[in-house]
Amino acid sequence: MFQDNLKNKWQCSELCGACCHLNPADRQEALQTLEPIEQDIYLSMVGEDGWCIHFESSRRYCRIYDERPSFCRVGRLIELFHIDKMDHTAFALSCCRQQIRTVYGGRSKEMRQFQRTSLSHNTNYD
Repeated sequence: MFQDNLKNKWQCSELCGACCHLNPADRQEALQTLEPIEQDIYLSMVGEDGWCIHFESSRRYCRIYDERPSFCRVGRLIELFHIDKMDHTAFALSCCRQQIRTVYGGRSKEMRQFQRTSLSHNTNYD
């Protein structure tokens, strides 16, 4: 479970998938934090449309979720960017908000859903 010192828990919104939009042009900062071998894996996962090849777009889920690379986990992203423990939740929420806005738009149903479910005390973090 992902928890910061303020006892907030971050939750991924179901049926979103914005983080699976891997277009390198939109994710340069994140890509640059990865080791060269991870960059190769990342780039090999990008489909022609910019979406991860493992993302099931019709049902919006990851086909390799349990075996996904570590860079697909928010906890690892927090490590890569060396985020202070006090800022974990704020960083995770900011990353998700930015990605949802880029992929779906700031007034999208995905953004509204994210706003409703982004903080919860009954969810797990992975």
